[in-house]
Amino acid sequence: MRILGLDPSLSSTGWGVIETESNRVKYVADGFIPTNTKLPIAERLSEINKVLREVIETYHPDEAAIEQVFLNSNPSSTMKLSMARGVVIMTPAQYGISVTEYEPNKVKKAIVGVGKAEKSQVETMVKVLLPGCKPKNNDSSDALAIALCHFQYRGAYGLKK
Repeated sequence: MRILGLDPSLSSTGWGVIETESNRVKYVADGFIPTNTKLPIAERLSEINKVLREVIETYHPDEAAIEQVFLNSNPSSTMKLSMARGVVIMTPAQYGISVTEYEPNKVKKAIVGVGKAEKSQVETMVKVLLPGCKPKNNDSSDALAIALCHFQYRGAYGLKK
């Protein structure tokens, strides 16, 4: 089974694909989708959708996972992130792929063992858990961590969400 991890952002949406078989997991691919801040929001959202469609059509994931949104103090930033999340949730759904959401602390705890882990700790553990993986940036590393979290919680060890 293939899992697509997604770390949504209007400026740089991260994605990562892992493949699982029984209790084994291996790295398939990762990347990020930067958007031009000078373009209108509609065009930026369209670019995220276009690239995610290409990722899905290339790697054929069976399931997808996304990090739940956290509210920040800037309402404008929260709205922009929410729009990007909508596209990132909708795109796999258009292919009939289920999307599961995980709290940031749950992702960190699943990968590092501590819910308050630093980004650098998460990236280090992603590389340990996925030998040969060299994430393109923090966004794709986070996306791979989300995919690994989903692998753990969806039933790799008999657990369910």
